[in-house]
Parts: sequence; C-alpha cells; structure tokens
Amino acid sequence: MHLSAHARYDADLETVVRMLADEEFVAAKVRASGALSQQVDVVGGPAEAFTVTTRRQMPTDGIPAQFRSLVGASLEVRQVEAWEPPAAGERRGTVVVEILGAPVRLTGTLQLVPGDDGATVQRFEGDLKASVPLFAAAVEQATEQAVRAAIAAEERTAAEWLRR
Repeated sequence: MHLSAHARYDADLETVVRMLADEEFVAAKVRASGALSQQVDVVGGPAEAFTVTTRRQMPTDGIPAQFRSLVGASLEVRQVEAWEPPAAGERRGTVVVEILGAPVRLTGTLQLVPGDDGATVQRFEGDLKASVPLFAAAVEQATEQAVRAAIAAEERTAAEWLRR
C-alpha cells in the first residue's frame, strides 16, 4: 500500500531541522504518539547528516479486535529516520518503521522544503507492506491509520515546540 502524507511547521527550514535533530523534541513527539515507554537516540546534528532512532511500546487498543489476540497488549515499534547533509534549499531523508514481532514494515522518503508563507513542509512518500496471509489489507489499513495519527501528533507537538 502506498502512503503519502505531509506536515506543516511554522518555522524556516533551518529551525525545523534543528528541532527534528533535538533529542528532547523527538522524545516529546514519541510521547505524544501514545507510547507506553520509549527509547530515543540522535546521532549527528542539524549541520550534517543525522539519524534519529526511536523504539516505543505502543498500546494495541487501536488495532481491530480480531487481530489484537495475535499481538498482545502492546507492540514494539522501531523507527529510523536518516537525514542527508544539507542541500540547496531542502533536506532529504529516508524512514523505516518496523513493528517488531509482526510482519509489517514501512519504508519511505522524507523531504523538507520551504513553504510559500515562510513555513516548512515535510513530505512523506512510502510503501507499507504487511505479510499476513488473508489479512494483509486489513493490517495495512490499521497500520496506515496509526502512521497518520503519529504524523498528526508530531505536527501538534512541533507547533507547541516552535511556539516556545
């Protein structure tokens, strides 16, 4: 399943990159996604290539009831964002999200570009793949909803962060 999404940040590109590379911001956005527990690691910094790795335990209450018995009370989600060094007027990266213990994987690209109004837009394009016989489409739809909710939580967290 192909997934396209975007987030808008009311700040210039450089400020947004600093925010995305800030371990405290990353921890705040993971908490806002509903994580029961989390681990955050940022390697590198906004002036260079950097990698953001998160592991979080997520409740399964958003998973359809017929699949909940297969995954238990929580899921461990690992996300890695690898941002390239600065380029003229934009920033690019890749993202991989894996649900450990479940055959679900999301891979995609990230792009930060200046918006028309001085804001920054983050674009995401990715492919979501569930390898569950007979139920792949339902699992992919449930995962897509969770990914969109996480993007919305990040956008809300960023808005609060940038107002400070």
